[in-house]
Amino acid sequence: MKRNVFILLFTFVTVTISAQRNLDRTNFRAGLNGGLVVGDFSEDYSFGLGVDMYHHWGVSKALDIGVTTGFFNAFGEKEVPSGSVSTESGFDNLQYIPLGASLRIYPGKNVGFKFGSDIGYAVGIDKGNDGAIYFRPSLGMDLRDGTNEVNVSYFVVNGDVQFSSVVLEYLFLF
Repeated sequence: MKRNVFILLFTFVTVTISAQRNLDRTNFRAGLNGGLVVGDFSEDYSFGLGVDMYHHWGVSKALDIGVTTGFFNAFGEKEVPSGSVSTESGFDNLQYIPLGASLRIYPGKNVGFKFGSDIGYAVGIDKGNDGAIYFRPSLGMDLRDGTNEVNVSYFVVNGDVQFSSVVLEYLFLF
């Protein structure tokens, strides 16, 4: 009798842990990104590179929430076209450290496709950059059985003027 109870208890615990592993997407993510600067700053800055870190908690089968931070550097142009003449300028790089909350929605079963957004404050760390509220909607897809992710996002810092960039990112999940 004790042996049957032990086997039943062991089976229940094993199945429960296995089921939770399949549902729980709590993880740490870190990755590299690159993007094209668009909008108000597109003539002064050509592209940007950055790193991101996330920690997500799986709230349900279809929803993750989390926190995020990182670093984004937009590279300043050395020459800026002004009509038919290019003028030498020397725009310094534009740099942000975003600090925010993150939300991801998984619309289908076992698909790996997700969409969501990050929202928070982007701290400007270069001279004259005060930072501002930022918003970053994204579309992503899990790769390699959910151990990696690729996503496309639109990074917007909305201060006195709006900085925006279309970003492609590759993340590693831990």
